[in-house]
Amino acid sequence: MASNQYPISAIQQIIKAGGNIVKEYHISSLITDSRRISNAPEGLFFALSGRRNGHEFIAEAYAAGLRNFVVKEGPELIMPEANFLIVSDVLSALQALASHHRESFNLEVIGITGSNGKTIVKEWLYQLLCTDKNIVRNPKSYNSQIGVPLSVWQINEKNNLGIFEAGISTRKEMVRLEKIIQPSIGVLTHIGTAHDEGFESRDEKVKEKLLLFKNCRLFIHNYEQLINFTGTITVKECFTWSTKFKQADLYVFSETVIKRNTYLRAWYKEDEIECLIPFTDEASVENAIVCWAVMLAMGYSAAETDGRIEHLNPVSMRLELKTGINDCSVIDDSYNSDIQSLEIALNFLNQQNQHTKKTLILSDIFQSGLQPDVLYKQVAEMIKAKHVNKFVGVGKALSKYQDDFDIPVKHFYPDTPSMVQHLRALNFKEETILIKGSRSFEFESISRALVQKAHETVMEINLNAMVNNLNFYRSKLKPGVKVMAMVKAFSYGSGTFEVANILQYNKVDYLAVAYIDEGVALRKTGITLPVMVLNPEASAFDKLTEYNLEPVIYSFGLFDDYIKYARQQNVLDYPVHLKIDTGMHRLGFENFEVETLCDLLEENRYVNIRSVFSHLVASDAAEHDEFTKTQVRNFEKAFKLIEKALGYKVIKHLCNTSGIVRWPNAQYDMVRLGIGLYGIDAATPATENGLQPIASLKTSVSQVKKITNGDTISYNRSGKLGDNGKVATVRIGYADGYLRAFGNGVGKMLVKGTLVPTVGNITMDMCMLDVSDIDVKEGDEVIVFNEQQRIEALAEQIGTIPYEILTNISQRVKRIYFYE
Repeated sequence: MASNQYPISAIQQIIKAGGNIVKEYHISSLITDSRRISNAPEGLFFALSGRRNGHEFIAEAYAAGLRNFVVKEGPELIMPEANFLIVSDVLSALQALASHHRESFNLEVIGITGSNGKTIVKEWLYQLLCTDKNIVRNPKSYNSQIGVPLSVWQINEKNNLGIFEAGISTRKEMVRLEKIIQPSIGVLTHIGTAHDEGFESRDEKVKEKLLLFKNCRLFIHNYEQLINFTGTITVKECFTWSTKFKQADLYVFSETVIKRNTYLRAWYKEDEIECLIPFTDEASVENAIVCWAVMLAMGYSAAETDGRIEHLNPVSMRLELKTGINDCSVIDDSYNSDIQSLEIALNFLNQQNQHTKKTLILSDIFQSGLQPDVLYKQVAEMIKAKHVNKFVGVGKALSKYQDDFDIPVKHFYPDTPSMVQHLRALNFKEETILIKGSRSFEFESISRALVQKAHETVMEINLNAMVNNLNFYRSKLKPGVKVMAMVKAFSYGSGTFEVANILQYNKVDYLAVAYIDEGVALRKTGITLPVMVLNPEASAFDKLTEYNLEPVIYSFGLFDDYIKYARQQNVLDYPVHLKIDTGMHRLGFENFEVETLCDLLEENRYVNIRSVFSHLVASDAAEHDEFTKTQVRNFEKAFKLIEKALGYKVIKHLCNTSGIVRWPNAQYDMVRLGIGLYGIDAATPATENGLQPIASLKTSVSQVKKITNGDTISYNRSGKLGDNGKVATVRIGYADGYLRAFGNGVGKMLVKGTLVPTVGNITMDMCMLDVSDIDVKEGDEVIVFNEQQRIEALAEQIGTIPYEILTNISQRVKRIYFYE
């Protein structure tokens, strides 16, 4: 939330917009998502057109109180109090306004780009410099063509340093971001494979990234990374670092791991200097060296820099949604507290519908650039606007301004120990709890107390990746085609309300479940989307209508059962779906039955046919394309007969995940998106389809044992190793869903980046891995599947399909949901 205000008439001039100003407003908030509106009276909505057309949500935004809009075309509805600024390109208008705002301030700005490490370096530089500077920075990883202007808009007159990261995915994007950020100091982080697909070559990508620094006075980079690009660098003053080349300004020649720290030695200005980094992993060490170089280049002494880097804290950019005690859901953001990321976290809290009560636990906010009275008034207004029911404030500042908070239930404590001491009295029960605290408050203790305990095998679900996958398929749809998301079988093992909430928030049109009780569970957790039930039971028709679930009718027997129920209960014109069997031969009316079905449908007042659909047998397989074409023809024949008998149009849907891409002419009115949501599509190779795996299954080492020649491992003495072998026992077995078929070397897991095979039979709760050739200790992380070790690989190991791997993961495996 920015403290700046611009008259709407001035903004019209800045962005060179047409349209008429019907009333003068003062704008302080830029809004690009109608679901994330705060401070509506001072908000300006940009109707961006991407995967979704922002113009379709103007009415929704107007109803929420917004009165100022930047659009490409005027609205169809009359909105008498609204100003519409008409431009040829809405995104360009947003960027032009942010660029103008940036030019209004004379402050030092650090611009950061790279393939990896941008956000970590930005957050660590903030930690290192915030004691000296009043800093404005991107919230979370807002580094895109939209995120950068929204971040730069936060600059106010109290800031004397900006730190902004810029991310690009294709050509001609960085020029736009450079005009908005206008950095004076440039920082290039690690260049890797991310977004390679958007460029003809890696060199082209590097040159595009270097455009961010074309007007900088100082550029900091890894010497060896740009050794072939010296002619491209136009910055007069460069500061380089390297672990290989002595001619770099900072030559790091020694790296030693001491317990959980990394001790670095380097040559700088002909002196040997040192630095202790509180991390040991390769990525963190490289990111810390980047920060070391930036501090030295900005004039900080070696001793001062070392002292500050030694106290760097880990950066968590992800919200974690976990199962809490007393039927609570816990959103853990306990390492980060500023007003911008608070708004992001509150938006995520509002996406959760599983509990009617929403609770916020918040610490004092530091380094906001605002006076405390102004800051906490803004915080209080934001919390009220987000409809928080219970508020727990922790810290002396929040306690001082507690009268500003108009919340139904509120509690204040001077520090974290005081709150933990009164935890039982706060009576957390059946509510969604957002924990958001500055690191110094050590809110980890609150998180540990509120999160339900579970064993150490966890499945992490990346909700951002799911949204990416949803949008990937939306980009393949013809205009107007709806999306039905399949959330049956515990959402393919990934969760129920957690997945349904994110799909509802991202406006899918329908959900589909297998059985009525799955639909009832969704309704009880606040899901209001239409829900189709694929296999309804006649004995539970009362639950069907009670919870407004829509049954699939696939046989004459089921049709008769439903009509009998509807007649007895006087349920008229109820929405149902008809399934046609065009070749799967699982469920559905066969071709020869359709005419009889039409006779039953004529003038039937008990049902309203919402959709007619069928299921493709082999939409992913080119060798069966002729059969698929036959299915398409049979389906068209069936739905035309049904629509003629009904006298009205129905929704037609045939395509499953693979069919969406391979059979665009069969998309009809709606598609059913299933396994593709979870990052898997058999129709195209994983490296080509733009999908992201959403799930990672992780466990840990319980014990490590040396094996001598002749020793055997696991039941039936099935496993053997050579002399001086070594096994690690890990906390996952067939009761967790790691099937016995993976035993005896068939299955493999990742340990410290190395794929190692199983040894012996898989047992109920544990299994053993051959770690003879790597250094492993108790507690080390073990990855069953993730982006590197994909689910498809596991399925191939035991001759099955990814569906079976996902849906077999036991409910006793703890699910943690991440959202950035």
